[in-house]
Amino acid sequence: MVDHEYYYSFEQARIDIFEFIEVTTDSKHNQPIADNLLGRNFHENRLGKKWVSDITYIRVSDKWAYLTTMIDLADRKVIGWSLSEDMTTENTVLKAWVNARNNRDIEEGFLLHSDRGVQYSILLFTSILSENPTSKQSMSRKGDCWDNAVAESFFKSIKYEYLYRFNFQSIEHLNKEVTKYIYWNNNKRLHSALGYKTPAEKENELKFMNLERVA
Repeated sequence: MVDHEYYYSFEQARIDIFEFIEVTTDSKHNQPIADNLLGRNFHENRLGKKWVSDITYIRVSDKWAYLTTMIDLADRKVIGWSLSEDMTTENTVLKAWVNARNNRDIEEGFLLHSDRGVQYSILLFTSILSENPTSKQSMSRKGDCWDNAVAESFFKSIKYEYLYRFNFQSIEHLNKEVTKYIYWNNNKRLHSALGYKTPAEKENELKFMNLERVA
């Protein structure tokens, strides 16, 4: 899907991942704010144990579309996502969560990390998380993008490596290209954080390790 010659030449000249941070977070609300339990510990060797999530925006004609992702830190796989024309909890975080849960189970002591956006703080979403009594929620410190670096990095990559090639005129076209990129990211892209394995390869490796532990 992504040409390797283009990709690697782009990487060599790539700007710093956080040179430009787009602000989509509405943290001026009265909803509860979770502590930063993740503490920038982005390492995990169990699937379904620690996920990170975020929302970003992408221009479609003269409007904005909003992409929400759920990434498992164990294999860096985008396990759930949603694309919407508004920033309501129902159409962003909740849809991405349902998509992710349909693709992967969560483990005891599960942790979801995000920024302080109202979509993650509102009862509609927190009540769903609390259905699992051992699940916990973690939020970045105010204005600190580094606390959610993995999610931020993915958004920078999908935009600058792929989406900014297009002049989107419909959300259907955007959805098609986001689908392509996420498939490539999950199945073809080599991640340095995974020892230059793909998320799919890392997922299989971790599943095999878990089977050995159970045996």
